[in-house]
Amino acid sequence: MEPAVTLKPEVPPAQTSSSTTSPCITTPVILKPKTAVMEAVEDIVYGSVAGVVGKYIEYPFDTVKVRLQSQPDHLSLRYTGPLDCFRQALRSDGLLGLYRGISAPLVGAALENSSLFFWERIGRDLTYGFGLASHDKPLSLQTLWLTGGFAGAMTSFILTPVELVKCKIQVPDTGGKAAAPLKPIPVIRDIFRHQGISGFWHGQLGTLIREAGGCAAWFGSKETTTKLFRQWNESRATSPQHLEQIRAQDALPLWQQAVAGASAGMAYNFLFFPADTVKSRMQTTPIREVGPKKTFMGETAALWKQAGLKGFYRGCGITVLRSVPSSAFIFMVFDGLKKYLPMQ
Repeated sequence: MEPAVTLKPEVPPAQTSSSTTSPCITTPVILKPKTAVMEAVEDIVYGSVAGVVGKYIEYPFDTVKVRLQSQPDHLSLRYTGPLDCFRQALRSDGLLGLYRGISAPLVGAALENSSLFFWERIGRDLTYGFGLASHDKPLSLQTLWLTGGFAGAMTSFILTPVELVKCKIQVPDTGGKAAAPLKPIPVIRDIFRHQGISGFWHGQLGTLIREAGGCAAWFGSKETTTKLFRQWNESRATSPQHLEQIRAQDALPLWQQAVAGASAGMAYNFLFFPADTVKSRMQTTPIREVGPKKTFMGETAALWKQAGLKGFYRGCGITVLRSVPSSAFIFMVFDGLKKYLPMQ
């Protein structure tokens, strides 16, 4: 990247009484572009902040989703739907019960979003490095979907242990009896004691499928919607000067940013929801359960036998609903921080 150059006025030397006023002399001042390190730091810090904001918005819906997904296949369904699950949760645990176990997910949200934005930028750099795209032109939408999938695949390895702990807390194995809410540290100790370090990646295949495919849709849908809005804005220009003003704006109006972010969240959550359902069922099995571990294919077959296709979409509606405000805020917070509070 070439450094930006701007002109700085240079104060002329003192004039003698016989001299006339000289024009202002200008000398170039080099403005260094952001380094790769600072861009990475911005992605991590601002992605973490955006993730925490989004998690507070979506977590009660996520608790309901996990409880709907994890209903056992050998018993009658405990909940008739999302609203019934909300009612039962509020009646038994109160509003704070819907935020049970949020500490681990807050850490996870910070890790997830910072990792996603970091690896997505790395994916863009790799496309340039391998000669798949030119710096002179914007990346194509197909490339942006690909870099999103790459970011999701890399992030899945960070996310699986965090989601495992979250699911254990959200759906505790109490044998139907009342029990005190679980805490992250005891759950982590219990998993390690009974399953070892590899136990933290139980359900990794489901997370990988959901994140790789879902994040391709997350970043890709956001960029696709953004491009459509830019084209629409340009089509409404009333004069060549107005068109230039629109093209000079580096950000969409706030409501358009929100719609683009919301579309990203809906695409992410809907397209690969069955993989998330199977993952949640695997991760809510009792830690001390004897016998072979549940596999992704085995759990998929069991769910299909129990409920058919609709079983894979339990909780899908409420999940897509929660993603609208959550994802909109994540992108607005991240883009806004990078624009108005740059680190260099």
